Amino acid sequence: MLRTPGDGIGILLQVEGADALVWHKHVPLKVSIFAWRLVKNRLPTRSNLLGRGVLLPADAGCLLGCGLVETSQHLFISCDFYGTLWFKVRSWLGVSGPYHIHVPEHFFQFSYSAGGVRARCSLMQLVWLLSVWTIWNDRNQRLFNSTGSSIDQLLDRVKRYSLWWLKANNVVFVFDSQLWWSSPLTCLGLT
Repeated sequence: MLRTPGDGIGILLQVEGADALVWHKHVPLKVSIFAWRLVKNRLPTRSNLLGRGVLLPADAGCLLGCGLVETSQHLFISCDFYGTLWFKVRSWLGVSGPYHIHVPEHFFQFSYSAGGVRARCSLMQLVWLLSVWTIWNDRNQRLFNSTGSSIDQLLDRVKRYSLWWLKANNVVFVFDSQLWWSSPLTCLGLT
């Protein structure tokens, strides 16, 4: 019998696959540990803090005022504000999907959205890890410092840091950063 991504087995395989994808040689260890906690739903989101009795139900809402509880799925995937970042990142990379699904499935599907070539998957992993790290840091800036960035500023951060992370690990680039800003898959010879 063929299993589909929508059945229980397919979802379980994607969650297990997402666990393995958080460890990436071009990504700082603290970001991989953060992503592992995210995939396991172990971050101190307001929903998790509510479940542990740290917050009252009145304090569990999304920081951006949408009225929904701040779960990992909401904050990182379906929030009206942060969800827009995924659209812009996909547009920058020239890929489509995934959309509003659970975090591990989103990570797994995003990693393979540019095709099954190993180098493409590696880049997509790196960008996903950087995007969720960027969202978490912006969320914490809003929570603790009452400041936040626009979606375009967050996208610029994803572009800039992805280039830095790759360069820091001796990836040789024969292009300028302006080309990276417009077409990263072309820069890496992955189109």
